[in-house]
Amino acid sequence: MGSAILTGLLQPGVTVTDSIRVTNRTAAKARELAKLPGVTSLALEEQPDANRIAVAGARVVLVAVKPALVPDLLREIGDALEPGTIVISVAAGVTVATFEALLPESVAVLRSMPNTPSVVGRGVTGLSAGTRSTEDDLAIGRAIFETVGTVVEVPEGQIDALSTISGSGPAYVFLLIEEFTKTAIAKGFTPEQAAVLVNGTFRGATELLAQSDKTPEELRIQVTSPKGTTERAVAVLQRAELSRTFDEATDAALERAKELAAGS
Repeated sequence: MGSAILTGLLQPGVTVTDSIRVTNRTAAKARELAKLPGVTSLALEEQPDANRIAVAGARVVLVAVKPALVPDLLREIGDALEPGTIVISVAAGVTVATFEALLPESVAVLRSMPNTPSVVGRGVTGLSAGTRSTEDDLAIGRAIFETVGTVVEVPEGQIDALSTISGSGPAYVFLLIEEFTKTAIAKGFTPEQAAVLVNGTFRGATELLAQSDKTPEELRIQVTSPKGTTERAVAVLQRAELSRTFDEATDAALERAKELAAGS
């Protein structure tokens, strides 16, 4: 996710006033990122204090490591942060309270939940303020994530629920495409033909929704002719109680988010 945001910041028309510093564990990955214009890339295997070097004097620090690594990282960089620095979390399940407890009081914290379509500039990011952040801090965070898509500001109490919708949502869509593709192949189409049919249908339908002033329900009804083939198929899907299935799936994801927040 950090790489996706970095890609957004490097797009034409995006203004970054200072150089961007990034850290990685391996020298190979660091060398790859060092090729990007305006990016200083540091490898922990070559410079053990790379994280502290990277955050020194920074206005904004993006923490995009695995949740289990966050506490040690914050302890490592805490006293290297300048007063007024904004630290933005991209770590699932790690609360603002955890960040604020491990960082100096002079540092503001924002919590974010981007999703993988950020890689292609179509991301949806949930953004929450911390107890020490200002409206200006939030505006800076919003501007960063708007380089890779749209931003929805929510209270932190909603960020885990948001993660079950937009954060995990792409996986739900890919699963639907995966299963629909299997169905197309079972109907006699080649895998290549099935991919064209299914991928194109999903892309076209979502683009139609994006450009229309109609709701998904209205568009579905528009496609569904009375007593036609689509109506018969939709009736089968509705009998499968998809609404209940999605409720159960997102509830399961939310429970896991709570487990991550509790450190389990």
